[in-house]
Amino acid sequence: MFGFSVYLNQALDNDTLVYIDSMKRAGFGGVFTSLHIPEDDANVLADRLAALQAACAKAELTLTADVSRTGLARMGVDFTDPAALRKLGVSCLRLDYGFTNAEIAQMSRVLPVALNASTLSADDLTALQVAGANRANVEAWHNYYPRPETGLETSWYLAKNQWLHKQGITTMGFVPGDGQLRLPLKAGLPTLEKHRQMQPLAAALDLTQLATDRIYIGDNTVSATTINEFGAYLHDGILTLEVAGSMPEALRQVWHNRPDVARDVVRLEESRAKQVLATAAEPAFARQAGTITVDNTEYGRYAGEIQVTKVNLPADARVNVVGRLTAKSRELLPYIGACQAVTFVPAPEHD
Repeated sequence: MFGFSVYLNQALDNDTLVYIDSMKRAGFGGVFTSLHIPEDDANVLADRLAALQAACAKAELTLTADVSRTGLARMGVDFTDPAALRKLGVSCLRLDYGFTNAEIAQMSRVLPVALNASTLSADDLTALQVAGANRANVEAWHNYYPRPETGLETSWYLAKNQWLHKQGITTMGFVPGDGQLRLPLKAGLPTLEKHRQMQPLAAALDLTQLATDRIYIGDNTVSATTINEFGAYLHDGILTLEVAGSMPEALRQVWHNRPDVARDVVRLEESRAKQVLATAAEPAFARQAGTITVDNTEYGRYAGEIQVTKVNLPADARVNVVGRLTAKSRELLPYIGACQAVTFVPAPEHD
């Protein structure tokens, strides 16, 4: 499941409500927020949480709130009281710090709880079981890391998630946004350090290959372009590839990578039958990764085949260069697997 974040440092305005609706329509299913607050903001936060809960209920989105023992106390919430927990109106509590395993087990019998995936240990799971936790209500959510260079290492993250899966526990990770980044550092909010500057959809697809069940945008927003890209993928399974500069209009349709995946190039399966691009030989150019090409008549029966290079390749007199993907879209190339649907669009002017 894919989700996004809405923070309560300010009241929900119309722009935020429109963003929530746009993300829902794009296929996102959950919202993450934080209830970590200064002491004198407790009443204001309770009102804002209620407004966010109402917006999520209207949009049929789950709502997970990051809480601490002290934060709940400041809001006047007795976490030992099932009625008080339910009154918060959230789908899941992400428990940050200050709770004993016995207390976590008690809360898990009331509603789903998400524990810190990075620090959860076998001893913790044993203690939760002894305390009578509802294991079906226990998940493991990784943190995001605002400071550059502190995000998790990829192989360690994968190994931890694989261990959690063996325990029957759902996993979650964050990817950064590319719209309004969260203060104070505005350096992205990824779980993995390698994702800090990455295109959000590419980072999300990477997490799907790293034993991650739930993937959330950590930052305040993603761009309108990225919302559309997620929507095309989540609803129709299509990866949208932006082309820098001019683009032949004939490319603007849905194509599929061949089922027999090539090492060096994406081969558009329908292209030789459709013959939508000119195949007369043209001057040859080196093909950097992300270059869109069409085989010309010098390639015989391959003439008309459209490819996208996944690696740098030399010039070939039998291959015409048509264009090149933007740097952002080149990050999607590793995720174009067998039969993957793709489409091409001109890059927005701001790119």
